[in-house]
Amino acid sequence: MVKKKTESSKSVYGSGPVHANIEKHTLSVLVDNESGVLARVVGLFSGRGYNIESLTVAETDHANNLSRITIIASGTPLVIEQIKNQLDRLVPVHRVTDLTLEGEHVERELALIKATGIGEKRIEALRTADIFRARVVDSTHESFVFEVTGSSEKLNAFIDLMRGLGMIDVSRTGVAAMSRGAKAI
Repeated sequence: MVKKKTESSKSVYGSGPVHANIEKHTLSVLVDNESGVLARVVGLFSGRGYNIESLTVAETDHANNLSRITIIASGTPLVIEQIKNQLDRLVPVHRVTDLTLEGEHVERELALIKATGIGEKRIEALRTADIFRARVVDSTHESFVFEVTGSSEKLNAFIDLMRGLGMIDVSRTGVAAMSRGAKAI
């Protein structure tokens, strides 16, 4: 007997219907800049079956030995709240900020896209790059490497167009984000 999924079926993202209220949130996490911290943060996600859509980390305060981890995660509001609470309990974590709820913030990502082609495809790849304000950072007779920055949506649109123009490789940094205004994390 095959059991059908119903509206009351549980989701891997928490209680409720399977497709109910899945939201994407940008979390900024201020942590000690020491070995093993990133592994503990990632372990928290993998141990509970939460997905990380984007992850960036870098030292932001050398004098105080602090790093900022920017995480893009999806889930129901309950799951996002659980993630924030569990992150906040980790010893090396100083502060967890949900930029999505805090208000306006700036998000940027960088991608390197390699495309091959000659003739008209090469010219069209350059035209497309110009429209998206992508820079050519490497060039040979048969290929280009483009650097493009902006929102994830902008990068996705550029990559989709480049697929038909000879794209053979992509490398993305993940999202870096910061709240707008005079307030710091």
